[in-house]
Amino acid sequence: MRKIILLTFGFLLLIVVGGLVFLKTSAGGFSARADPTFPEIFAARTARSLAMPSNARERINPVNKTTVLDEAMEHWADHCAVCHGNDGAGQVQMGRQMYPHAPDMRKEPTQTLTDGELFYIIENGIRLSGMPAWGGSKVGEQASWKLVHFIRHLPDLSADEIAQMEKLNPKSPDEIEQEKEEEQFLNGDAPPEAHTQHKH
Repeated sequence: MRKIILLTFGFLLLIVVGGLVFLKTSAGGFSARADPTFPEIFAARTARSLAMPSNARERINPVNKTTVLDEAMEHWADHCAVCHGNDGAGQVQMGRQMYPHAPDMRKEPTQTLTDGELFYIIENGIRLSGMPAWGGSKVGEQASWKLVHFIRHLPDLSADEIAQMEKLNPKSPDEIEQEKEEEQFLNGDAPPEAHTQHKH
């Protein structure tokens, strides 16, 4: 019976996707600049829910929350914030350029997922989205469970925590160079560029 339901849903989903393809191509292509339409959001969330193994939903986080938030925050700042932002809102360049956009993880669609569902998504990713699969090792599993605790903490992040995370975010070579120059300037040793930049 379940197979018939899944096949029926798959067929309906195919019709919806076909209709969206037609509408999108008629409306100017598959640009990732546009916001996803309601049918796309609904279809994506429904597909994610149906694809989630039932035993994944029921898994309990084995990691003690009280001892891991700082470590999870560092991991988030270094690995996740590039797409999701330090605050989890997804309002960063990479997150906004994806299609669908990175979600605001402080809000209900993420926060109402079970710990097991969040863990499954971190470990296995989500197909046809920008969310990669980070799983594959026992050490990684522990890090993923810690991240689940941090995701739960996102709605309550303080300004101090966000400022702390900004110091932990990866930096490009240009940003590292700029920091060096600023440090030299503050120490009284202006970098060579500073002597030539303002010549007329």
